[in-house]
Amino acid sequence: MKKSTEEQVGSASSGMGRRRAAAKDDGTAAYAERRAEIKAAAADLFKKEGFRGTSIGRIAQALGIDRATLYYYVGSKEELFDDVVSGAVRANVQVAEAILKGAAPAPEKIFTLITSLMDSYAEHYPFLYVFIQENLGHVGERRSDWSREMRALNKRYEDIAVQMIEAGVADGTIRAVGEPWVMAYGLIGMVGWTNRWFNPDQTPTDAAAVGMTFARMLISGIAVAPDALDGVGAVSSNDRRNDLR
Repeated sequence: MKKSTEEQVGSASSGMGRRRAAAKDDGTAAYAERRAEIKAAAADLFKKEGFRGTSIGRIAQALGIDRATLYYYVGSKEELFDDVVSGAVRANVQVAEAILKGAAPAPEKIFTLITSLMDSYAEHYPFLYVFIQENLGHVGERRSDWSREMRALNKRYEDIAVQMIEAGVADGTIRAVGEPWVMAYGLIGMVGWTNRWFNPDQTPTDAAAVGMTFARMLISGIAVAPDALDGVGAVSSNDRRNDLR
């Protein structure tokens, strides 16, 4: 497939691409700060106009710079989006793996899984929300490897949630109110639905409180012991998440 002029200019093999790679390798504070500003502007547009509805030119316009300047910092909108999402999704799976391997009882593991996921949505706002809304079946050929990796990571996260619930059912701490996979998909979907209304800069309740509310609401319905979460939540969910990384 023939590349567009913009793709050719922004590609890693172009002159601009080589300059961009060298600047990233140098890792100056000013360069990193400018890339962060670009990511923030792109994030705002992705949320308002959708990923497919946002062009690299539109991002440049929002920043008040020309496209040539923007290409010095980023090769494409896909690069921006994929870099942020990949790191966040990998981190979420890493946190989930650590929770699964821990010694806490199943209700507490599920509590921590829910609160850590909500924290991640806020930390990486709105990239993970846009990721939820995107159809990975529509990504271009150049992003097929990224799409496959994201599908695999998503599946691993879902499997971890299922394993936590299965373990709780097996040891008698979780009531089998339905198939474990349905319960797991329900808890993940409950947090994901916040993409419709949560904004860390506008919503009066912060992500930690939302996550703990959801977690306690869910656990109170499926835990066998009514006091399963006594003492849980005294440490902030962000602190727990950082400890698990």
